[in-house]
Amino acid sequence: MVDAREYHERTNQTPGGRSSGHQRQERNRPRPFKSYESLEVYPLPEIDPPEIPALEAIATSRAEPPHSSTGIDLTDIATICYLAGGITQETTYQGEQVRFRAASCTGNLHHIELYLVIGDVDGIDPGVYHFDPTKFSLGRLRADDHRGVLCEATDNGNEDAPVTVVLTSTWWCNAWKYGDRTYRHAFWDGGTVIANLLAAAHGSGHRTDVVSAFVDDRVAELIGIAPIEEAPIALVNLGDDDSIPDPIEIETIDPATAPISPNPKRHPLIVDAWRQSRIERPDEVAAFRSRCQQIGSIMATQSESEDRVELDPVDEATASKRPLLQTIERRGSKRQFDDQGPTRRQLGTILNRATRGVPADWCDGEADGFQFLTAHVLVTGVSGVPDGRYRYDTTSDTLERLGDTDSSIQERLALNQPWAGAAHVNVYLMADVDTIVSRFGNRGYRLAQLEAGIVLGRLYLATAAHRTLGGTGLTFFDEMVSNHLTPASNQWLPMTMFAFGRVGRRND
Repeated sequence: MVDAREYHERTNQTPGGRSSGHQRQERNRPRPFKSYESLEVYPLPEIDPPEIPALEAIATSRAEPPHSSTGIDLTDIATICYLAGGITQETTYQGEQVRFRAASCTGNLHHIELYLVIGDVDGIDPGVYHFDPTKFSLGRLRADDHRGVLCEATDNGNEDAPVTVVLTSTWWCNAWKYGDRTYRHAFWDGGTVIANLLAAAHGSGHRTDVVSAFVDDRVAELIGIAPIEEAPIALVNLGDDDSIPDPIEIETIDPATAPISPNPKRHPLIVDAWRQSRIERPDEVAAFRSRCQQIGSIMATQSESEDRVELDPVDEATASKRPLLQTIERRGSKRQFDDQGPTRRQLGTILNRATRGVPADWCDGEADGFQFLTAHVLVTGVSGVPDGRYRYDTTSDTLERLGDTDSSIQERLALNQPWAGAAHVNVYLMADVDTIVSRFGNRGYRLAQLEAGIVLGRLYLATAAHRTLGGTGLTFFDEMVSNHLTPASNQWLPMTMFAFGRVGRRND
């Protein structure tokens, strides 16, 4: 029975190699997309992407959109599914077709699946559906309106939404390469998908919020998955409605799917970590959600230091106008960087837009900055910012100087990956895991990783919205990062990392 703190320690990256000693076999590589064999298929219509600039779409921290629209319909669903989980790029590598989806995913191993619980929506019958990006379609798993089942499982957390998206992680699809660390990646990669999803829905004028508290096994039963292989990690509500039906009886379903790989392996530590974080009853949902909302944010103590750099981010009127669709289709892991780094204002704008806060049930749908994180930034070669390590203050858009750093340290902390040192800016999202687990239990660890994943996704989008900039998420040596960034208080541990800079022509 693993505690989240023990899981985190056991999956730390160390200079001696991957903590799990995991070795992958190419012949056993999982298929990149889940494929059902006999579902009734509903092709999705042509998308209608919002014209709102990406920098505006990602900046909202409220469930209510910056501008309202009419009720959600099938075209909205198609647009949101494409922008969050669609196939945006295809290429051939060593004679094989490689597809890239809208949101970043560790190793391009797309283990995050999207299921939609749909009620009264124009263009499609109520039911429970699976989104298939390869066919750009929905496959129906259940007929009839099952939102009442979710209403019960979330203690009314779906708030009359006509559509709720259930995000899951298929463990083996990622564990094939990353072993037990996949439990972290489930929330990193689920978070990047949610960042796109929130931006797409808000950009289209629809109310959207994240639901982290729900009865896990009930949700898994509804969509017909076995958590030992694939488990729900988060829900996202889309739109408003006033007619959620009462729960109805559901039968067990086990629809046939294509084999995931020749010999799938199970990782007991992943499943155990997930099980220990479950919520088992609706009354526990209410209690957990209330505890999160009452305690508020867990952030580093604000410093009175005057050794700060003002970042002066641009406002909405003068920010990049690159629309959300073009930004998402441009996004990718950029790993060729120019010698010249971004400017101080570009750095400030990206941090400002990515860290506004997540509209989620842990903050009652309204956030002001981080709830579980703090951002530490390693800077080299940025015009207007002296080289060094800093803590980003979201309340004042300033960088508080903590000490020195250089590109060789950036590279070393990020598993000796040269892109980290070449990128000029490394953003580490840090969490006080011990305090979070002490206050919120093992599920609190999920929330910290999920918030970090969502901010990571927003960092991707905020960077890609700038014509000359690009970036990539990277992994890291956990303890070395803590020792370098918070040497006086090393209980702050890295959740995710994003490196960005000015890109070379080969990347754009």
